[in-house]
Amino acid sequence: MIHNEDSRVKIPTLLHLTRLGYNYLSLKEAVWDINTNIFTDVFKESIGKINPELEESDIGRLYDEISLDLENEDLGRVFYQKLINQSSPRLIDFKDFANNSFHVVTELPYEKDDDNFRPDIILLINGMPLAFIEVKKPNNLEGIQAEHIRIEKRFKNKKFRKFINLTQLMVFSNNMEYDDEAIQPLQGAFYATTAYGKPTFNYFREEDKFDLNALLQPENPGTEDYILKDTNYVGIKSTPEFKTNKNPNTPTNRICTSLFQKDRLAFILRYAFTYVEEDLGKLEKHIMRYPQLFATKAIEQKLEEGVKKGIIWHTQGSGKTALAYYNVRYLTDYFQKKGVIPKFYFIVDRIDLAEQASREFRHRDLIVHSVNSKEQFIKDIKSTTVLHNVSGKREITVVNIQKFEDDKNVVRNTDYQVNIQRVYFLDEVHRSYNPKGSFLANLQESDSNAIKIGLTGTPLLGNDYNSRTLFGDYIHKYYYNKSIADGYTLRLIREEIETSYKLTLQKALEEIEILKGDADRKKIYAHHKFAEPMLDYIIMDFEKARITNGDSSLGAMVICDSSDQAKMMHEVFQEKYAQQDEDELPLAAEPTLAYAKKKSESYKVTTAALILHDIGTKEDRKNLVKDYKAGNIDILFVFNMLLTGFDAKRLKKLYLGRVIKAHNLLQALTRVNRTYKNYRYGYVVDFADIKKEFDKTNQAYFNELQSELGDEMESYSKLFKTQEEINAEIDEIKEVLFHFDTSNAEVFSQQISQISERAEMLKITRVLNNARSLYNLIRLSGNYDLLDKLDFHKLTVLSREANDRLALINTKEALESSVDTSNLLNIALEDVLFAFTKVSEEEMILADEYKEILRRTRETLGGNFDPADPEFISLREELERLFKKKKLNEITKEQMEANIKALEKIHKEAKELERKNQLLRAKYDHDAKYTRLHKRLMEKDPLTSCEQKLFEALQALKSKADEHVLNNSNMLDNESYVEKMMMRLLVQELKNNHHLPLTMERTKQINHLLVKEYLNEYHGRRV
Repeated sequence: MIHNEDSRVKIPTLLHLTRLGYNYLSLKEAVWDINTNIFTDVFKESIGKINPELEESDIGRLYDEISLDLENEDLGRVFYQKLINQSSPRLIDFKDFANNSFHVVTELPYEKDDDNFRPDIILLINGMPLAFIEVKKPNNLEGIQAEHIRIEKRFKNKKFRKFINLTQLMVFSNNMEYDDEAIQPLQGAFYATTAYGKPTFNYFREEDKFDLNALLQPENPGTEDYILKDTNYVGIKSTPEFKTNKNPNTPTNRICTSLFQKDRLAFILRYAFTYVEEDLGKLEKHIMRYPQLFATKAIEQKLEEGVKKGIIWHTQGSGKTALAYYNVRYLTDYFQKKGVIPKFYFIVDRIDLAEQASREFRHRDLIVHSVNSKEQFIKDIKSTTVLHNVSGKREITVVNIQKFEDDKNVVRNTDYQVNIQRVYFLDEVHRSYNPKGSFLANLQESDSNAIKIGLTGTPLLGNDYNSRTLFGDYIHKYYYNKSIADGYTLRLIREEIETSYKLTLQKALEEIEILKGDADRKKIYAHHKFAEPMLDYIIMDFEKARITNGDSSLGAMVICDSSDQAKMMHEVFQEKYAQQDEDELPLAAEPTLAYAKKKSESYKVTTAALILHDIGTKEDRKNLVKDYKAGNIDILFVFNMLLTGFDAKRLKKLYLGRVIKAHNLLQALTRVNRTYKNYRYGYVVDFADIKKEFDKTNQAYFNELQSELGDEMESYSKLFKTQEEINAEIDEIKEVLFHFDTSNAEVFSQQISQISERAEMLKITRVLNNARSLYNLIRLSGNYDLLDKLDFHKLTVLSREANDRLALINTKEALESSVDTSNLLNIALEDVLFAFTKVSEEEMILADEYKEILRRTRETLGGNFDPADPEFISLREELERLFKKKKLNEITKEQMEANIKALEKIHKEAKELERKNQLLRAKYDHDAKYTRLHKRLMEKDPLTSCEQKLFEALQALKSKADEHVLNNSNMLDNESYVEKMMMRLLVQELKNNHHLPLTMERTKQINHLLVKEYLNEYHGRRV
């Protein structure tokens, strides 16, 4: 059969979407606005249907308004507010979602000037292209990362702003199951929302059990035939491969069921998106992670069952504050349908957590009302007003219970309002909520009907924690292992300090004890003689980590033994390491100016900040945290602050100066487990020897999971990567490389040159690439004895050789599969880096212009579907000659200017060729087979001087031939039969019906071209 991404993934997915209730729409019959890609006829009819009060002129004005909104540099924020608005005029009817129109199209061009792309599948709601799907065939050479890179480049292109602002949901799939052990996600089906840069690809693991027989409409043979004929894939209908790929349980079809069944899509469109204003003014668009989605639905289910309390256990880094935000939106509508007005509270037990939660909510455009005392709480509880703001926007009250501790009086609300439903989200319920304390009594007495949802990022350890008793059973759970597999958090590496420094610190301790006698240990650890060598080690280790990773953006945090030690550490740092500026101001006077200096690319550690509750003002600490997240501060010294809730992705080195117990330990450790760039781990440098305490805590976590999961213990895995795992990976490297000479790179290169199987070469490159990661890991962890087990420097050289060999095998496979050689040129030029020995601003502008014209030329030629065209061959060869035997990264300004002119000429001619090709292709219903045949018959010795006459004959031939193939697609397995049948049709249509001058020799030549086109398509061979 035709074995490519269209036949294996795209066409089966189109058919699956029709079974989900989407109507297939042929572009040949459709009308759309090329400026927005909104299908105007469908839009006007649908909007009129769901807004019967609107006149045709009103709908026209609404469309013009939308088109203008899509011009904004706001990631579609204004448009999205219109999209979910339920007052007239409505763009989507969410009250009766089936009242909307649902269509699916394929290969809709997204075009602006010279730039364009064509998503494989586009979903239309009321004529608006709100979602698209990009597919690849399984085991494609670059995996799903190819789409990640490609979509990032498109989204950075301002010409596509309208399309980006309009699109809400995207799926990227190579129709493979997830590989949870992969360093980067190369296979699987992922979902994302739009960005003006690199979008975040999310895993989706369905938790609901679907009755597919009830959910999916029966297969419709008429719809199938129509789609196959419209997409020119009539030959695959009866093949067993096609039937296999139509299975609803393929990865791509599964994620389509999860995201695009109508009930789920209505929920996602209305509640699963949020715009987030980051600290630095950057606007991002976020989409619900799947555990947040299922937790929200689980809360709704519990409420429907009459349960009014429970716990959400989602591991740190999984977005619990965001979960609360999404539920404010969802539960507001949920209760309003029941005639009830909800009032939301987010309850914390520390000032810094209250500030952080408030900031996170405000960044999501939620109005925040703060309560910091019992008096404010009493006033709020007795108030019959749900909102404190006059704008009517959604609101949440953030309550800090720290001031309630000594107050034993209970707040009794005697003015209980039946139509007000209080919803309390209580953060970090694994601690602090004492059942005998005043706050819980106040909470319970204030409203016995209130809903209480506890949030925790760690398990509820031991018998001292009464959270289960206070807040009920678990509503939803999301564990470390899933969070790590989904790429939301990282595993950790625990590093011991080097023996030499242990001795230095021990010596310092002995000297201090002699000086101080029987001094308090905390005072000893805060002494200058101890703090200085400890800080020396930290700076040396942190700078080494930056150098090893080649990344000056890495940040560090030191959790000190006491606030006095933190102050001493900062004092020593300022004396020995801080960059000295005459105009630098004291911290308390002007923290932002003192620290917000633009960091150079140096790996040196030159800036630090002290974060303690009694140092500086609240605004000072806020500015320091903002500067740290921005990369203007290298290292933070803390004691108790920032150990929970603090989220800075660049923080990858945590220096632990004291033992922290139980859940507090897990909270502190996971400050470094956020994903950042391509890092696989967060690193914990252990001065306090936490191993025993961690093992104890980990065992309690294990026991908690066991009580929850019973025999399902595969859901548990340790947070830390162990020494045993590192040893196992070293053993695997040795085993895979056993038969090769790893001591001589030249001999190794000769040995792997004998390998032609891609799978075998992949195995070798995987372990060698892992060796490079292990080398960095071992150096960072201080387990230097492991370096003796392998020659890691040599393995780095071998890794390059192996990757080169794999690339060559990939290229050979592409050539043997008859891949157009111009595509190989595209790959070769895809990621060219331009470097200059002398760089001026003028040269950099020129370099950008050079790269841009090269990209446009490459993409224009790369999109050509007729590589046998003499004009195309000439242009491709001209491009190849332009760069042949030239090192692209050592080009001069003069060469650049000359090449730009040459590229502009090639691009202009390639663009014109593409224009003419697409015009002709459209005549043949976008069937490239007959377009190529038409061109061949008009070249050199034309069959006729009248193109219209040739077109009419070939169009009639196409109709008859496609009908025969569609009714009997198995015949394409019999080449002899196909040749005879096509010959008969060809003579009948071209000679008898359309009177074209056919000799026997010319007839055989045309038949050979025609049969080759059908068989190439059937067997998945490119022309």
